[in-house]
Amino acid sequence: MKRIVLLPLTLLIVFGAFAGELAKGSQLYQKYCASCHGEDRAGTVAPPLLPLFLKKYSEKKLINIIKNGLPATQMPAFKNLSEKEIKSIVAYIKTPAKINWSVEKIKNSISLNPDSSTKKLPVKNIKNIVAVVERGHQKVWIMEELEIYDKFDFKNVHGGLKFSPSGWKLYVPSRDGWIGRYDINKGRFYGKVRACVYLRNISLDRTGRYILVSCWLPKSIVVLDAENFRPVKYIKQDGLISAIYELYSADRAVFSYRDKPLIGFLNTKEFTVQYRKIAEPYEDFFIDPFEKYIVGTSRKGTLLTVYDIKADKEVFSYPIEGMPHLASATFWYRKGKFFFATPHIGKPYITVWQMYSWKFKEKINIQGNGFFVRTHPVTPYLWTDNGKDKIVLVDKNSYSVKTVETQKGKRVIHTEFSGDGNLAYVSLYNKDGALLIYDSITLKLLKKIPASIPIGKYNIINKSRKYAPFLLGRDVFMEKCWGCHHQTEEAFGPSFRWIANHRSKDIIISHIMNPEGTYKQLGYERNAMPQLNLSIQELEAVVSYILEFKDAENNRVH
Repeated sequence: MKRIVLLPLTLLIVFGAFAGELAKGSQLYQKYCASCHGEDRAGTVAPPLLPLFLKKYSEKKLINIIKNGLPATQMPAFKNLSEKEIKSIVAYIKTPAKINWSVEKIKNSISLNPDSSTKKLPVKNIKNIVAVVERGHQKVWIMEELEIYDKFDFKNVHGGLKFSPSGWKLYVPSRDGWIGRYDINKGRFYGKVRACVYLRNISLDRTGRYILVSCWLPKSIVVLDAENFRPVKYIKQDGLISAIYELYSADRAVFSYRDKPLIGFLNTKEFTVQYRKIAEPYEDFFIDPFEKYIVGTSRKGTLLTVYDIKADKEVFSYPIEGMPHLASATFWYRKGKFFFATPHIGKPYITVWQMYSWKFKEKINIQGNGFFVRTHPVTPYLWTDNGKDKIVLVDKNSYSVKTVETQKGKRVIHTEFSGDGNLAYVSLYNKDGALLIYDSITLKLLKKIPASIPIGKYNIINKSRKYAPFLLGRDVFMEKCWGCHHQTEEAFGPSFRWIANHRSKDIIISHIMNPEGTYKQLGYERNAMPQLNLSIQELEAVVSYILEFKDAENNRVH
């Protein structure tokens, strides 16, 4: 009998102690964690802290993360907390929490301001507009060249801003599921909608008619009308989506999972999904500039893998150390070959890879843990960061490294370029930080704008994949066509502007591939154009570059 009485009493004591620990953990969480991870642990500027997302971490690992932070992320160290306090937080974040969302809630969250006052921004060229996220003040700036035209409020920005196909509408996602739209042509914030509780990223279909939202809470893909924000399709998922990206070459979007070895292809007209099996989950991936391949990797994996979309199979893999941050990979062309570079999370180097023949080329020590790498045809460098106060520049030809001083004790992060590549925008990621604007060729600092934790910068040319062939085409032009052709003025041959406005795409391709067989059709008495023998990718790139000059005089501002 004594034993029967003592057992529940023991359980009560244990339960009471555990409840006390949870209460303490809850208090500490609200004090130290809620501002980034959300009061309900559903995530805001930092990921959700719920059992679904934490099951892969041991208690020891979580304690270490809280105590020491995570390199190359925004997770700080909390060395002021005792181990007992940290254990209380860990116990609390491992308890279940109920998260509810529905299509009806999406509809009810819509807030539009179509009749709000407008103002005319002095935009010179929409392709040089840069949107800047200032995390410390929860604002987004609209800039061109050295000037800020407007700022608007938007909290917890996460997952990458997206431009409409014309560039005049800007869609802004937040980690807690909100998506806002700013109309650059009217100088106003148009409205917002909450698609889910925790958002991974957004994309637009190639027409700009639909917003495609990948969500973790609840696990889903939400398709919204880009004009009225109403839900068009709600597609439940049973895995955590890494990201969703549109294709410019087809009415499809591509997504992968962090926890399932599948690639999903979403038909953006009918909203049906086809799945393809892969060897292991792609936690991070990018689609190549010509949309023929998917390059992916996993934080747990040890391989960088290339998937051929048309052949439906993986065609290359290579052992790696450290998770490549493929979403920040950058591309360039040199001496007949295409390359990409990527940083590796937690590692003091970036790696360089040759594309299409798919080879590992180089590991470049940057003396610290980097998170972003960017380039543009105008600059001879890869611009990267290493968690310190200098910009790291890697020569694209020799892979030699040099640095540019910024401000002692600050943290350099993320470079982006103007559409024409003449300016480089660099963040000093501190509460009392700044946006630094450099001449991308001379490296002269042109302007320093005070900012509180400035992070991402976005430009339609540099962040829309449909312009990637155009950017690469500039390099192909400089190597293969410069000397005979000029972009806008007649040289030995007609200008690209004249060609784009007087010849069809098919004729341009035919003449490049077979100048001897097409010169008479074009009205020439003899052929003066050499046989270039371009690869498929070189041809597509240079044709994209030529066609960008079509009606160039009329395409600057609508």
